[in-house]
Amino acid sequence: MTKTATAPLGAPADAPAGHDDALARRNALVLAGAQSLGGANPAIVISLGGIVGLSLAENPALATLPVSLLNLGLALGTIPAALLMRRFGRRTGYVIGATIGVVAGITAAMGIFREAFVLFCIGTFVAGFYGAFVQSYRFAAADSASPAFKPRAISYVMAGGLVAGIIGPQTVIFTREAIPGAEFAGAFLAQSGLALLSILVVAFLRVPPAPPPRPAGSAPADPGRPLSEILLRPRFLVAVCAGIVSYGLMSFLMTAAPIAMVGCGLPVETAALGISWHILAMFAPSFFTGRLIERFGKETITAIGLVMIAISAAIGLSGLTVAHFWSGLILLGIGWNFGFIGATAMVTDCHTGAERAKVQAANDFLVFGSVAIASFSSGKLLDLGGWETVNWLVFPPVAIALLLVALQARAKRAAAA
Repeated sequence: MTKTATAPLGAPADAPAGHDDALARRNALVLAGAQSLGGANPAIVISLGGIVGLSLAENPALATLPVSLLNLGLALGTIPAALLMRRFGRRTGYVIGATIGVVAGITAAMGIFREAFVLFCIGTFVAGFYGAFVQSYRFAAADSASPAFKPRAISYVMAGGLVAGIIGPQTVIFTREAIPGAEFAGAFLAQSGLALLSILVVAFLRVPPAPPPRPAGSAPADPGRPLSEILLRPRFLVAVCAGIVSYGLMSFLMTAAPIAMVGCGLPVETAALGISWHILAMFAPSFFTGRLIERFGKETITAIGLVMIAISAAIGLSGLTVAHFWSGLILLGIGWNFGFIGATAMVTDCHTGAERAKVQAANDFLVFGSVAIASFSSGKLLDLGGWETVNWLVFPPVAIALLLVALQARAKRAAAA
């Protein structure tokens, strides 16, 4: 392995960039630890957002609004988070993000205390801003990695979500009644505590020394291509589409699933455990997804993930038992892992070091903006058409994304021939 000087994780985008897989591996492990804590943030909101929303909102159709606002906050937070980290560095940015997470949990808990739906929604919206920082962990792990090591570095970070999949739902189960007269408020206060702990973890990120300033009169650094030019390139469009469909449909089904389970007479604990199995399935494959991508290619693994998402919807249409809900959620999680990690790896091929911050922020804005729409429409469609309608709507976008990924894979093979 060739080891060259690296730009710092938080250095300006025009800083010289190199490959240091040892550093990338170390930071990926640190970020996996932060992911295990920060990843519990959306797990708690998703497990409880619809249920608390149903108890606080006057209109049942607004029950999933808190979860939708989580995703909207995540989408709107991607660009400010990228700008903060570009200006102050990854480590400082992540400390700021975790502080936002502390405020979010306290605000949501206050909304439950006061039985104020609007205040609860503000808390979940702010939690989305924290999520924007957490989502960028996967890109930070690849900052100094070689092209061959990038998928594995991303997978290391995503594997931290496996622990989050345990911490989040278990936090819900053990703290839901911790505060008398305010069911679930304790879970959101615990969410704040987890965000506080993540500050200690991200402090271990190793940021190399900044490069020396350019001599006076030297040529300005290459700012890279205009963002509009990159956004219109076929490979980036396919990567974004795959990310939107993988994450959007996962959120679409996952947001509605707990409400559908409770609506079928299943207890809240069963719904929370179903989400726990789902989140475990989302992140457990990360231990080997990177290696699968190295062996079979980004497009192939992404396509397999999309097919799994479609099969999970088919399971949802086949019955309403605990086994149907849980098995569908598990397959949905695995499909998301393959589809989203594959799409993320495709995005890292679409930019230079100088273009990294703006391209990654644009990708996350488009993906999580779509996720917000998907999660909000999920609640409305569940209220209007039921669980069956929610599942039927999965198939058309999967078919479109599969076609685009297949065409991109074909073009890539033709170019290599």
